[in-house]
This record gives sequence, structure tokens and C-alpha cells, in this order.
Amino acid sequence: MKYELFQSIFDRAARRHGGNTRLNTLLDRPFSSLELRQHSDDRWLSAFSQKIFQSGINWQVVRNKWPDFETVFFAFDVEKMLLIHDEMWQEKAKDTRIIRNFGKVMTIRENALMINECQTSHGSFANFVAQWPNEDIIGLWAYLKKHGARLGGNTGPYTLRAMGKDTFMLTKDVEGYLRHHEIITTGRDTQTAWKAAQNAFNHWHKESGRSYTEISQCIALSVN
Repeated sequence: MKYELFQSIFDRAARRHGGNTRLNTLLDRPFSSLELRQHSDDRWLSAFSQKIFQSGINWQVVRNKWPDFETVFFAFDVEKMLLIHDEMWQEKAKDTRIIRNFGKVMTIRENALMINECQTSHGSFANFVAQWPNEDIIGLWAYLKKHGARLGGNTGPYTLRAMGKDTFMLTKDVEGYLRHHEIITTGRDTQTAWKAAQNAFNHWHKESGRSYTEISQCIALSVN
């Protein structure tokens, strides 16, 4: 597979967005492993839950209500989530302070279980994420999809990005670019597509020294 030079992608994005200096200010920088390990696991559960509730709903509406979610769900303390009995979950799903969606509320318990399992094996979920190699970030996507609740599609990757984990994103713009260059030729959420995208981003990462996050954003900005 012959890939476009990353410098060409960067230059095109820079022309569209005010030059090199301006483009660099638009790019997010991922956290180091040490910084990722500083996240407490309740923040991971909160972040996953927020992204799940934002799916299909205006994001700002969810953000405005999130302080009440934090109150209703005990600041997303993982241990407390695992102690809540079924009847209390049903009551919490009816609480008028939050967005009342029983299915999404129950993902909090399921994802608390996933995080708890990682705490047992790695000391904390933050450690688990921090040690995952970026050159196989699709493996982490797959883990979240398999072991978590409603963390498939872009929900898991969006959460990782929001928390500072270095990851590319298969947004519409990035997917469109990869399809135009025949890097992806199958459905977006197939293992074949994920592996092809990972290989391309690994190539650009080695070529440029840029993070996967920056490369992904440059591609998006180069076409939009």
C-alpha cells in the first residue's frame, strides 16, 4: 500500500486553516502514560457514561445536566455502583434530575463491572489504558466494545480521546479520506477496515513523529 506523504496532508490542512502555526494551535496533544495514570477510575466511568448519554442527544444538553448525574450516581464511584441493587437502579433511572433512559442508565453498572475487572488485573483502569500500545489502539477499541456496554462505534474512541489517550478517530472526514485513497474498502466497523486504518496511521506516525491524535486531526482538517 502506497500512502500519501504526511507532509502533504499537513500542508493541505495548513492551507485550509490559516497556515502552519495556526494549524498547530488547533491540534490536540495526547497525555503521556504518567498523565493518563493520574485519572481516577470514577472519572473514566463518568466519561464513558457521558459519551453514551450524548449519543443521539444534543451534547450541550447532556453537559448541562452532568453535575446532577454526578450527584445521582455518587460521583461515579465504581465500588458504590457495584453495590446498588436492581430496585435502586430502576429508581435512579426515573430521577427527574437526569436524562431518563433506563437502557443507558444500566450501562453505568455494566461499565463499572468492566472497570472493576481491570482494577483487579492492573491495579486501576487508568493503568490498563496507559499501558495499552498506541500502535494497536484498535485492540483497545475492540476490548471496550466486547467488555463494555454501548462502547462500540466511535463512543469508546471518543472517550479515549477526551481522556487524553492517543488514538485516531474514524470520523466521517477521516473515513472519507481513507476510502478515497482506497485504504478502507469494507464497512467501517469491520476488523479489516480497522486493521487497514491502523496500518496507515502506524506508517504516518513513524514517518512524521506526530501522535495518532494529531495525524487524525490533520487528515480531518485537510478535507474539511
